[in-house]
Amino acid sequence: MKDQELNNLIKMLDQIIANNLHHGDDDKVAGVAADHLHKFWARSMKQQIIACADGTSPELSALARLTIARLQAKPE
Repeated sequence: MKDQELNNLIKMLDQIIANNLHHGDDDKVAGVAADHLHKFWARSMKQQIIACADGTSPELSALARLTIARLQAKPE
């Protein structure tokens, strides 16, 4: 996986989270963002961002990690 591709996925995830901050608490924001990823991201994109979270990527915020955890809990 190319670093630039991963950086773009992280940037998109951060934008999705930022666009949903109006939902209030972190749990709600992460749930809405995870639903978006589940519905609209390609399987390969989801696999890449999950693999990033499984590693020690310092680029991921706590809210991004929570979103990815919620995404992982969803059935494919």
